Amino acid sequence: MFSERLQILVSPEQRRRLEAESRRRGTSVSGLVREAVDQHLGTVAREERIRAVDEIRAMRGRFLPPQELERLVEEERTGSAP
Repeated sequence: MFSERLQILVSPEQRRRLEAESRRRGTSVSGLVREAVDQHLGTVAREERIRAVDEIRAMRGRFLPPQELERLVEEERTGSAP
């Protein structure tokens, strides 16, 4: 459920485009704005995170712990090896 109110100012052209798109999709301008925020900033549902973990577990190959990946990235970035 939505519980936070946000007020934004848009240009007349932006409002016209938002209203036209909301009519085309059969949704509200608010719904369209929420969707745009999610698409731009991203949102990850719990089910998506669980599915990603399951997919990673199903992969075959060599996987490195985060510390090792960070070390390799730093080596590449600085051009230095231990």
